[in-house]
Amino acid sequence: MLADKWKKNRHKVKFYLQGIAEIGLPRQFYLTQKASLFQEIYEQDDEKRKEIARRVNYYNKLSSSTLLPSEAQSIAEFVREKSWAYYIDMKKYLLAFDPKYNFFYLPGDIRSVPEHPTLLKSRPISEHNANSILLKLNRIRHYFFVNDSIPFAQKKNQLVWRGACHRPHRQAFVRQFYDNPLCNVGDSHPNFTDQPWHRGVMSISEQLTYKFILSIEGNDVATNLKWIMSSNSLCFMTRPKFETWFMEGSLVPGQHYVELADDYSDLEKKVKYYVKHPDEANSIVKNANAYVNTFKDKRQEHLIGLLVLQKYLEKTGQCEPIELDLW
Repeated sequence: MLADKWKKNRHKVKFYLQGIAEIGLPRQFYLTQKASLFQEIYEQDDEKRKEIARRVNYYNKLSSSTLLPSEAQSIAEFVREKSWAYYIDMKKYLLAFDPKYNFFYLPGDIRSVPEHPTLLKSRPISEHNANSILLKLNRIRHYFFVNDSIPFAQKKNQLVWRGACHRPHRQAFVRQFYDNPLCNVGDSHPNFTDQPWHRGVMSISEQLTYKFILSIEGNDVATNLKWIMSSNSLCFMTRPKFETWFMEGSLVPGQHYVELADDYSDLEKKVKYYVKHPDEANSIVKNANAYVNTFKDKRQEHLIGLLVLQKYLEKTGQCEPIELDLW
């Protein structure tokens, strides 16, 4: 557990030191960087350009011009409120654009669709969420991947989960399965130490010794989903209801994860099935690993984020279109 804490703390220190240094650079640096990244799109092959366009249009679904009302803030007015993590991530995008441009922005766990086109971290999965424009925000918390050295076959034949049950659906789950022999699950919230389903915090390293790891949404998405899918363990979860930059809504059951019923009534059956069918389990794990790899190219990730914001500014009538034919 100490090793995990050291890795996470090192990850955080590096992020904040590097991020604060970068947002202190002159705006011209970001303008030049954006021009260079946009120029690289012309050099991409058709398949790469299509993938970039697919992701940009997934995050930003605006299809027609929408003028922003006067209460939208300008880039020049953007200041840090509470979170340094959100501020650093937003600032790295905003510095690449004219300070006079306006936008709406909501930090935190967003569970509803705003009235106006708004930049945010999370949104409900829906056909009617075009006003929710996703950017890669709060990266320090949500984009932690693992290097798992334990082969699937050498892991324990159980499903594991630890977390704070601050929402009713999490509480219902642990009460149903805390004493099930196929599971090692529990509520680690300090307020419930007197309850039989309370369990101590379990490190990521310890969880990686299990074949099956549950991902269960909290306020919005499940924070552990990314590192589970980067591991050699098999991800179990109900169909996601919220999504972020990780495009949770595009994950395919049976290809990237094992889908559970919303009431977890099929959990035991599916744990037993994948214990007996390790080849199928390994196939899903490999697909999940490949999906995660899509998000590891930092230069391309930043390019796509800049394009999402570029499209936002174009669709809100604030800047001239760029000739890239991506939307």
